[in-house]
Amino acid sequence: MSEIIRIGVDTSKSVFQLHGVDAAEQPVLRKKLRRRDMLAFFA
Repeated sequence: MSEIIRIGVDTSKSVFQLHGVDAAEQPVLRKKLRRRDMLAFFA
């Protein structure tokens, strides 16, 4: 997997959509997380 340089987060009530891009602005991460799983993902 390429190094992620930026992560965008689309927030809602209980589910977050994450979108990460590399230095070439190519998508390398697309993930759906529940609110309770956010802290563990970024730890």
